[in-house]
Amino acid sequence: MGKKMEVRDLNLFYGTHQALFDVSIGAEEHQVLALIGPSGCGKSTFLRTLNCMNDRIDGVRIEGDISLDGEDIYAKDTDLTLLRRRVGMVFQRPNPFPMSIYDNVAYGCRVHGITDKAKLDEIVERSLRQAAIWEEAKDRLKGSALGLSGGQQQRLCIARVLAAAPEVLLMDEPCSALDPISTMKIEELVAELKSSFTIVMVTHNMQQAARVSDSTAFFLNGRLIEQGATDDMFTRPKDKKTEDYITGRFG
Repeated sequence: MGKKMEVRDLNLFYGTHQALFDVSIGAEEHQVLALIGPSGCGKSTFLRTLNCMNDRIDGVRIEGDISLDGEDIYAKDTDLTLLRRRVGMVFQRPNPFPMSIYDNVAYGCRVHGITDKAKLDEIVERSLRQAAIWEEAKDRLKGSALGLSGGQQQRLCIARVLAAAPEVLLMDEPCSALDPISTMKIEELVAELKSSFTIVMVTHNMQQAARVSDSTAFFLNGRLIEQGATDDMFTRPKDKKTEDYITGRFG
């Protein structure tokens, strides 16, 4: 295994305000990288740079290099539609479309020109199975996605991303709006998905980072303080600031 995504000397500005400072970090293939740190420290901003979502914000300027399989994702000839298929995003709150469960999962495939019903059926079932919601959804595929519980909606949103066959899965606090049982299901799902995908996940929950991630990166005030194997970070952090955050002295 090697680095699926690599970031070198990343600086990000909102107008004159600098939000990220000289961030260099790597995400290993088929591993989970957890991003931790207090609110407002740049975790979600950093996550959005990995599929160019900050480009939609006026006044954003980015310096540095971000590569996917060694190719610069900010190159002028980058196909953003293809990039966002390869690097999918799961947001903090479930955001199913106001349509059926089936149509939610099939939506992106149809946008990309897949119209064959047998093919769509296969993709929808595979994606729902990968997202561990097939058994709960298979008898109500034509029913509204809005009728699902919060935890089911979040797994449906994961299935919708998986239908595009991404290589990297970005997750921005995917459990923050969920109850403990739904959170456990998402964590179990993450552990299963890493065999097929590279996952970068923002979390405020220290225990969650310790449970699900292979490596952890600690951000503070827009800077990457430390990255390392999760077990080492939580038992033998190299930086005093990391130790203070993990032990609850601030944050």
